[in-house]
Amino acid sequence: MKRLSETPTVHETASVVDCTIGRWTEVYARVSLREVALGDYSYIVSDSSAVWATIGKFCSIAQGARINPGNHATWRAAQHHFTYRAAMFDLGEDDADFFQWRRDHWVTIGHDVWIGHGVTVLPGVTIGDGAVVGAGAVVSKDVAPYTIVGGVPAWAIRRRFSEDQAEALQAIAWWDWSHDALRAALPDIRRLYIDEFIAKYRAADAA
Repeated sequence: MKRLSETPTVHETASVVDCTIGRWTEVYARVSLREVALGDYSYIVSDSSAVWATIGKFCSIAQGARINPGNHATWRAAQHHFTYRAAMFDLGEDDADFFQWRRDHWVTIGHDVWIGHGVTVLPGVTIGDGAVVGAGAVVSKDVAPYTIVGGVPAWAIRRRFSEDQAEALQAIAWWDWSHDALRAALPDIRRLYIDEFIAKYRAADAA
């Protein structure tokens, strides 16, 4: 049986460059991460890639996802990457301003987000806590918390929970609990209806 630990589990074929990887995380085979913060308990499955992104805690990223894929300079006379990767072609120095423009279009993914197989999240997008992105979707606009989206381009299908329930869950912020607190609450997470869970843990926070 596979067991994770506080030390991140990174497959030997994965490429992880200039990243911050949290506890109880897993990076699967052939994943490419560059300048990414991956939150505690999150995982990213094989053949996915992410660059210039913040990914929250407890995120589930399925196979073949692409988070913040490369943009080209479509406003220039030439859009090929020789214009910003000039050194590769012995044409001069790389274009630092172009790469900073890419970094300025950071992707932010909240906590407990599920991103399905083959999803593409375009530059500059924010996906809220608890959202679900259906397989094959192309996310070009921000996704509200606890909303299920799908399609090309992605559109809102329905909410997972009501706005009030979503706000309550974000206030409870169970993703910030300690490992021991999660272990203790696991039976409730498994069995309580959402309103029962909110009532119990909102009351506990207020106590």
